[in-house]
Amino acid sequence: MWTTAAESRPVESLPEPVGEWTRDHAAATCFFRSSNWYPPVLAGVRTLEEWLFAAGLIEEAAALTERLSPDDYGTYVTAWYREGLARYGSSWRYADIITALLAASRRLVPERYLEIGVRRGRSLCTVASQAPDCALYGFDLWVSNYAGIENPGPEFVRTELDRVGHRGSVQFVNGDSHQTLPAFFAAHPDLTFDLITVDGDHSTLGAAQDICDVMPRLRIGGILVFDDVCHPALPGLRQVWQELVASQPRFSAVTFDEAGYGVGMATRRF
Repeated sequence: MWTTAAESRPVESLPEPVGEWTRDHAAATCFFRSSNWYPPVLAGVRTLEEWLFAAGLIEEAAALTERLSPDDYGTYVTAWYREGLARYGSSWRYADIITALLAASRRLVPERYLEIGVRRGRSLCTVASQAPDCALYGFDLWVSNYAGIENPGPEFVRTELDRVGHRGSVQFVNGDSHQTLPAFFAAHPDLTFDLITVDGDHSTLGAAQDICDVMPRLRIGGILVFDDVCHPALPGLRQVWQELVASQPRFSAVTFDEAGYGVGMATRRF
């Protein structure tokens, strides 16, 4: 849930990931031979930046939002994209959760995608538009009027996925992610993911716990996306991203915080 700035203020101690880290690899970003001289991951932060700011990506994001059922926020974001492109053309360097997921899913074509914070399914649809056979796992509380926007539930999201031609399986896990994620992973000890988005609990400790829960299940070479890294009312989210991901040698990360509410994208190195 959204919180006030006071509730999401930075804290001195954040949680740490628990459990063993998967040794599974994302094939799209890893390289193997019979003798491996180097670590297998081919793509780091500079490559992620190229993906994130690739020509035509914002136009694709605008077209995607227009394909989905309209709501006030979606209409606003589409207008934001169009205005930025009209003013600055191809020189406009902008990123958000939609453009980040477009970039990541286009390159990875993930087999399995996990998302915390589904709401109307815009992010799920972004991934599905690039990887129509991907198995999708969505975790949400389905809070009514979440952040001032209608939150119609799983069946609505399924109809949105149909709009982008998704063919793979979809599993929704309903409830508090701090309870449902540990239970889900305990029931699926070998399940790993090419791509994961954390966009649920926006309190500092809540967001940190979600990241710590999913990090060990991200494949080596897989990508983690984290939303709202520069939200002015939620300063703790930047701390969470910086301390748990961007500053860690296990990850190679790019952070966009120049406009909008920002987004972080990182690939797991080992």
